[in-house]
Amino acid sequence: MNKKLSWLIWGLSASCLSVPVLASGLQTSLGSNGIDALRLHQPPYNLTGRKIAIGQVEIGRPGMFGWDKAVSKNRTVSLAAVFLRNGPAKSNNGVDPHAYNVAGVMVSTDKALPGVAPQARLYSSAVGSTKNMGQPEECLSAQHIALQNSGDVRAINFSFGEPLNRDPRPNAVLDGNALLTLCIDWSSRVHDVLYAIAGNQGKGGIPIPTDNFNGVNVAFSSRRDGIFNKVDVSNLAGVNQGVSGRLAGKEFNLDGRRAISIVAPGSNIPLLNPDGKINKATGTSFAAPHVTATVALLQEFGDRQLRTNKPNWSVDSRRHQVMKAVLLNSADKIQDTGDGLRLGMTRTLIDKQNKNWLESDAYKDPKIPLDAQMGTGHLNAFRAYEQFSAGQWQPTAAVPGIGWDYREVKAANAVEYQLAKPLKQGSFVSITLAWDRLVELSDRNQNQQFDVGETFSDKGLNNLDLYLVKADANNSETGIVCSSISPIDSVEHIFCPVPANGNYKIRVQFQKQVNLATQSYALAWWTAN
Repeated sequence: MNKKLSWLIWGLSASCLSVPVLASGLQTSLGSNGIDALRLHQPPYNLTGRKIAIGQVEIGRPGMFGWDKAVSKNRTVSLAAVFLRNGPAKSNNGVDPHAYNVAGVMVSTDKALPGVAPQARLYSSAVGSTKNMGQPEECLSAQHIALQNSGDVRAINFSFGEPLNRDPRPNAVLDGNALLTLCIDWSSRVHDVLYAIAGNQGKGGIPIPTDNFNGVNVAFSSRRDGIFNKVDVSNLAGVNQGVSGRLAGKEFNLDGRRAISIVAPGSNIPLLNPDGKINKATGTSFAAPHVTATVALLQEFGDRQLRTNKPNWSVDSRRHQVMKAVLLNSADKIQDTGDGLRLGMTRTLIDKQNKNWLESDAYKDPKIPLDAQMGTGHLNAFRAYEQFSAGQWQPTAAVPGIGWDYREVKAANAVEYQLAKPLKQGSFVSITLAWDRLVELSDRNQNQQFDVGETFSDKGLNNLDLYLVKADANNSETGIVCSSISPIDSVEHIFCPVPANGNYKIRVQFQKQVNLATQSYALAWWTAN
């Protein structure tokens, strides 16, 4: 198998053949019909990802101007550095158009086709030909990227994955214990970085590491009437889920845990090629970088707040769990009619069967926090900014109707957030809780880094639950209005209507201790008041 062919097979995307397109109307995935990021580029926000480091790991790598001939006439995708695994990249070696396309979604400075975060610092590593490389080398590459920028990389994009038939475990299944999956969850915690993973579970998918707990898995949307508001039919995730038990572990997560966190544009996306020409392609490969680069926009804002000592702001704003909670909680589900009761959401997202979130099992069953196809909804960078910019609020005093927090809860205890203002009957409340599975490195040589030949140890997932409760409820059994109580997920998510006018509070409950007796978490909430 030659290198180019291996990239096509293992380089994750449901890409159609590229076809040349005109430069008109190219900004749709970043405009208000897509993720609404262009608004953040403009005054008064002026967010373009300045000084924020993000990463990319793929089989190949994008070409770098001044280093690779393939991009000698095109400098619109500017890279901070390129690598081959954990070493320097060789000039004109390992350059891959797919990786360049993905990088362009994130950091292109082309006027007609800007990236989501055109001024972010992108570090990219090529794993190399899959013939002799596998999950250890992919982990090594991810770790190397996480350590760039003096160890300050905020998000890393994975627009590729591993098929189960290449996993060395006997009878390998999607149980979260593939080496690369364990690596992602370990690195999330140790390097405090949010991984955005192209979601490809299902028949013919490339599912490792989509069975991770601590990252964000991304499905892709297509346009209806010009708006990205439908889960594209060629997404693999969600097909046959719950229909056939024999697919569990092979094509979908073993325990029924949902694989998709959020949806982003990925159908007929205009992309920059290394020669400067513009083409269109389709796949989760191009949805994931929308999420990765949105993190750069939010983090630029967060660091600006820190520099100017804004109140209700702290370095917790940099934590990957906070980014995860903010992105998921602000996602679009059901279009607001203009009265604000649906939190100003800009679109109604529908799945492949044309069902919306209010028709989903995730909406109806408190034990299911995420929809199999839609996750929590469609990425909206501007709404994520609104969620994030509301600031960090502590449970020691009443909190405003929108905000976020990061703290710890002790086993068998709860943390409660009293909402300062009463909620209106019929208005919706969106709340997201995110925390990490604990994965530790079996560090044989004690160098604090993963080395090929080393392994990881899964210490399990503490079980946290999330509730919206009447303010006067004084015990854990009474006054519960809405709940998210999955026993298997590292996310809880509530999206529910308020049953009656009145005062309410949010409760984070440490339900079951599996590893440590104290669990850190991020919480984001949005109410209509």
